[in-house]
Amino acid sequence: MLLLAADTSGKHGSIALAHCEPDASCAVLEVVSLTGGTFSAQLVPQIAALLTKHGFSKRDIGAFAVASGPGSFTGLRVGLAAVKALAEILGKPLAAVSLLEAVAITARSRGTVIAALDAGRSEVYVGEYEIGETATALSERLLTREEFLASVGGRTLVTPDKSIADLARGAGVQVEEIARPRSDAIARLGWKKILGGETVFPEALEANYIRRSDAEIFSKSSS
Repeated sequence: MLLLAADTSGKHGSIALAHCEPDASCAVLEVVSLTGGTFSAQLVPQIAALLTKHGFSKRDIGAFAVASGPGSFTGLRVGLAAVKALAEILGKPLAAVSLLEAVAITARSRGTVIAALDAGRSEVYVGEYEIGETATALSERLLTREEFLASVGGRTLVTPDKSIADLARGAGVQVEEIARPRSDAIARLGWKKILGGETVFPEALEANYIRRSDAEIFSKSSS
């Protein structure tokens, strides 16, 4: 089955096209990078170009996977809107993948793993997962750096962000630093979710921001 995956959660994003099989394997045909700040202008044309390059049309897509967050508010909205529209029009299954889950499952470690992403503003996105054949989410939170260091304990920390890795190592935490997962990782995780029945209706798909937007914060402050 042909699967299209997208990740627009960070400063840079990507889309991936993959052939996925019932045994949960996915052969990635290509990953195309997207430049942050211009996702809205790039995403749909790049999807069309990627399909054309490999001899497909949108009607050939059998499933979708998308990074649902946490990350950039604007970037996530753009990516989710495009994938939701395609999945709804084509009537194909759609899986939402947490970027924290993608970080956790990319690690070599098994058992309880802490995945962390730099959230800016001296805050950290933190996900706790039990990693075996699959990843089971125990929690996802937004913490201050002080709260983050206090919460890691003796567990393995996995992160693609050097600033977080250096912070944790300075506090004596065991760190596994990895490359930031791209849309090919989202494709593989999303396909496993689809096979397991973990799909979402397009109209019910929402971004996993974890942190409230500035608009929400200022609205509550002024009320």
